[in-house]
Amino acid sequence: MSLLIVGTIAFDAIETPFGKTDKIIGGAATYIGLAASYFTQNMGLVSVIGDDFPKDYTDLLKSKNINLDGVEVKQGEKSFFWSGKYHIDMNTRDTLVTELNVLAGFDPVVPEKFKEADFLMLGNLTPLIQKKVIQQMKKRPKLIVMDTMNFWMNTALDDLKEVLTMVDVLTINDEEARMLSNEYSLIKAARKIMEMGPKYLIVKKGEHGALLFDKDQVFFAPALPLEEVFDPTGAGDSFAGGFIGYLDKTKDISFENLKGAIIMGSAMASFTVEKFGTENLINLTKEKIKNRIQEFVDLVQFEISIAYK
Repeated sequence: MSLLIVGTIAFDAIETPFGKTDKIIGGAATYIGLAASYFTQNMGLVSVIGDDFPKDYTDLLKSKNINLDGVEVKQGEKSFFWSGKYHIDMNTRDTLVTELNVLAGFDPVVPEKFKEADFLMLGNLTPLIQKKVIQQMKKRPKLIVMDTMNFWMNTALDDLKEVLTMVDVLTINDEEARMLSNEYSLIKAARKIMEMGPKYLIVKKGEHGALLFDKDQVFFAPALPLEEVFDPTGAGDSFAGGFIGYLDKTKDISFENLKGAIIMGSAMASFTVEKFGTENLINLTKEKIKNRIQEFVDLVQFEISIAYK
């Protein structure tokens, strides 16, 4: 197994100023896996679902070459469900319903054939679950990427800090970076967070792009201006999927190649927000992805003559 993804497979119900959905497929691992599938076909997924999760959805994931042998199905129980409503700025939202269901007792078991994965992507889960997965690996992956959120900073900070010592890359948003570091400056925040363990820090800034830090360098990738944004749900996870999928494809974890992975992640996130849920991720083509990547290149490359005296 080349890439191991750990996270939630769930149901979402979403309302934005541009429409609403009934229950649709969601969850961090779903978005990560679908986005990564356009770069690598040798990945496994560890998660938990109830017996209410439709076979059509699991068949869809399998059709994208996502191995589900690590997905536990709990009979007689319901899958994780989240419902939310976004405000007009699409950056803030209200959680309407959270039903942990099978997730409440999730104790991940990594299948033997997944335990030597080259790359490990830890989706947003409790730090203790993320730690348990790392400890089950037979060898240390070439790169361990971890996503987390402000909730764990408020409720499980000690556990979170312990896991930070075990990973290579942390992905969080700018608000979370400031919370975790107690620094307003993102430069200072990045320095403090990397002192906690990660070699690299990715700070996601939504419609304002993403920053990649190591101890000596900073790289900024803009977000692509889009004519229509329907649903931000899963954008961060799609970013993570594009990022880790590209690294698995190239097998290169240098800072220079991480820059390319940031662009790939940004491209996948931009597709996700243009439709509700996973609709756009399911129906992409290589040609669409190539064209979108070129749009990013055109956005940041320029030739200009500046007269300055």
